[in-house]
Amino acid sequence: MKLIHLSEALRMFKRARRVSRDGWKRYSGSEEDISRAIIRSCWNKTDNHFQVSSGHFTDFYCRDFGMCAEALVKLGYRKQVIQSLDYALNKFKAHGRITTSISPEGKCFDFPYYGADSLPFIIHSLKVAKDKKLIIKYRSFITEEIKYYCTKVFDKDTHLIRSDRHFSSMKDYAQRSSSCYSNCMLFMLADDLDSLKIRHRFPKTKIQREILQTFWNGKYFYDDSSCKKAITGDANTYPFWCGVTDSKKVFSLCMESMEQAGLTRPFPLKYSSSSKKVNKMHLLEAFSGGYERDSIWMHLGLCFFDVVKRFDKKRFNTYMKQYATLIRRHKNFLEVYDANGLPFHTPFYFTDESMSWVSKYLSLK
Repeated sequence: MKLIHLSEALRMFKRARRVSRDGWKRYSGSEEDISRAIIRSCWNKTDNHFQVSSGHFTDFYCRDFGMCAEALVKLGYRKQVIQSLDYALNKFKAHGRITTSISPEGKCFDFPYYGADSLPFIIHSLKVAKDKKLIIKYRSFITEEIKYYCTKVFDKDTHLIRSDRHFSSMKDYAQRSSSCYSNCMLFMLADDLDSLKIRHRFPKTKIQREILQTFWNGKYFYDDSSCKKAITGDANTYPFWCGVTDSKKVFSLCMESMEQAGLTRPFPLKYSSSSKKVNKMHLLEAFSGGYERDSIWMHLGLCFFDVVKRFDKKRFNTYMKQYATLIRRHKNFLEVYDANGLPFHTPFYFTDESMSWVSKYLSLK
């Protein structure tokens, strides 16, 4: 474990104690007023970039920013999205590598491993920002990062994410073997690089075929290449979100499997249906309890909503009303809830607040 990981954990622990005593910030006004106020609170005026939150995740995370970039552009924050990318790429270039995160002090670090989704989300953000000057400015660095990713992450024999090492992904603590989520990120990376006309050596069609052959079992997508009989939220959201498949029939089967597993109750979307470990977990998980087991994650839920909106408007409207109720109830947009739908907390951790993810909710609304 690196020193920066401990300093990050300490900051979160200090906030957990404070919030347990005083509660989280409560914004006034309508859902839209609250959402807009939260987005403004996540803008770092000193370094000109969007933070994950204005709670304890005051870092820049490739994953969280990449999920929100398109929504932020649609909401009128394109200039700030471009500034955020310029900030991050400048830091990464000086560091010599794209990492999962940049600390509030401007230090680049991976948590807990090199991220299989970091480069894909940076490229995806560049795609939605539509700023040619930014791509020209960092083209040489991006090209080197693509080569590094191809060597570090991509298995040229299987056309999938390497299964002999662990990478950070949607569930950071889970030590998964070539997860479905990470492979969807690989496909998205190849697709977005094609859109940006940036050269690469990822065989997009073969990657798509291998994902479907390896992970799809006829009812749902397996969590990782070990093909354990476990239905997980991210594995059955991102094949659609990343464009691996657009089949309504496949979506309906995934939806049925997730509902039977209880992943959408009391509201979307749980990582898994059980508090038991699906995978071997990083040692830090001991301090956060079921943080990445049967908890309900709002950023995962919002990406799930992107998919549901395409295939099932009735379900989409129901889910959006559930999130609206949560925003009104808590006067905030919280990070994660426990399996019963209560704000997640342990003696060492309290759910983060004022998440930039609310931009996706507002954009969908």
